[in-house]
Amino acid sequence: MRILITGGGGFLGSRLARAVAARGTLAGARGMERVDSIAVLDTAFPSGDDGFERITGDITDPAVLERALTGDTGAVFHLAAVVSAGAEADFDLGMRVNLDGTRALLERCRRLPHAPRFVFTSSVAAFGGRLPEVLDDRTTPNPQTSYGMQKVIGEYLTTEYSRRGFIDGRSLRLPTIVVRPGKPNLAASSFASGIVREPVHGEASICPVPEATRVWMLSPDKVVAAFIHAHDLPSEAWGVERVVNLPGISVTVREMLDTLARIAGQAVAARVRFVPDERIERIVRTWPGDFLTPRALALGFTSDQDFGAIVRQFLDEAGR
Repeated sequence: MRILITGGGGFLGSRLARAVAARGTLAGARGMERVDSIAVLDTAFPSGDDGFERITGDITDPAVLERALTGDTGAVFHLAAVVSAGAEADFDLGMRVNLDGTRALLERCRRLPHAPRFVFTSSVAAFGGRLPEVLDDRTTPNPQTSYGMQKVIGEYLTTEYSRRGFIDGRSLRLPTIVVRPGKPNLAASSFASGIVREPVHGEASICPVPEATRVWMLSPDKVVAAFIHAHDLPSEAWGVERVVNLPGISVTVREMLDTLARIAGQAVAARVRFVPDERIERIVRTWPGDFLTPRALALGFTSDQDFGAIVRQFLDEAGR
């Protein structure tokens, strides 16, 4: 089996590629099948050779997609996207990549000789407006950002292409992923990693939202496991409902900093300063902060035990 990971040069895409390579197999039409090749598609890649087939290019370019999706492609993990604040700042770019790019990818999948399993990464930004204190699987999507709107359309496209038999799709609404290593990105949720990552590395960090802000989150390990689990679930498990809210944990910024202080020390947590940013806060406050996810749990998805476990995972990987 050949698999394609879009956004494969990014943190989660590259982590997923390594996890699949280490596992060596994915579910297919004939049970567990060997993964023969892993192609990663992105606009740029870090230096070094990770052993994967790197395809550099634009996801909306038909020639790039022809190269990326070959006749033996059995699985597609679609992670590529312009993130939340970036899509809000540049409407045309967000529409081109997040909407047109997803449609172009699905159309190329449609022309493959066999319908591939297709994992689409959506977001809790699908929700917004007047929300209950705790959301559940019956809450209607009502995005209040361009990014959220583009993700919801991607969900509907994935479901429709599955209904028509062009793909075997499944869409995952991701919580905020914490802690992401590396540099901050344009995601409005970037602060949630920054208030842990930078202080641990001895740097100051700015938090642009109030300490009472509640974040629905999941660790990198858990979300990569969710990608693979979603892929391996049989089509019958999904039925006609091809979208699921992933389980996570609900934590306020204040609780995050208190946990960081308890595990890494008060001096580390004290490196965080609150500097309000209305642009970021306006986006973040449209997102839900707590969920009940019975369907995801019934399907076998799991969340982190608590925020302390997430911090310890990051410290272990950072060698701290």
